This record gives sequence, C-alpha cells and structure tokens, in this order.
Amino acid sequence: QVQMVESGGGLVQPGGSLRLSCEASGSIYSINAMGWYRQDPGKQRELVAHISSGGSTTYADSVKGRFTISRENARNTVYLHMNSLKPEDTAVYYCNALITTTYRDIYWGQGTQVTVST
Repeated sequence: QVQMVESGGGLVQPGGSLRLSCEASGSIYSINAMGWYRQDPGKQRELVAHISSGGSTTYADSVKGRFTISRENARNTVYLHMNSLKPEDTAVYYCNALITTTYRDIYWGQGTQVTVST
C-alpha cells in the first residue's frame, strides 16, 4: 500500500506565500512523475505543476513565475512553493505521483485547503 500525505495549506493574505509538502510512503520501488493539482467547488480539477523523475517541470499559465515545484527523491517528497498568492489561487490542492510497487499506478493525496483572503 502507498500513502500520500500532504501538509502546509492554510489561510494567507493576498501577496503572501505558502509551501505545500507531500510525502509518499509504503512499499515503493520507484517514483516517476509527481504533480500538484487544484480544485474549486463545482469546477474540474486542474493541473498546477508537474515534475518528471529527471527534474523537468511544467506549469499552468496562471501560476508561471509565482509557483515552483520541486522534489526530494531521498524523502519521496514533492513540494509546491507558492509566492505572490492571489484570491483566485484559493482551492483544495492535491498531490499525485506515478509510483511503481509491484505494478505502476497513480496515487493521490487527500487534499489540503489553501485560502487566499484578507
């Protein structure tokens, strides 16, 4: 079994910063790509940022220049550094990863709320 545990969400004022963390644990053989998604109520889940096993990154246009995704392979952890936060960044943020145990599958975190408001 694999678990993905997120932390770091919360309430922040516009222009502020937060760092989200997501650690995978369990019977993991290897982790390929990792990513962060977000979802507003009534909307589809959207990709925020993606990082390959080699460290290549991609970002949604709405967060380019403000968010940075990184990973620490020794800790099976992916991070999302969020700067210059805007009210429209408010959402539940989910991490995911393509993980090989005895087979390869996609695993998701439980979600963490980020609220940007005065």
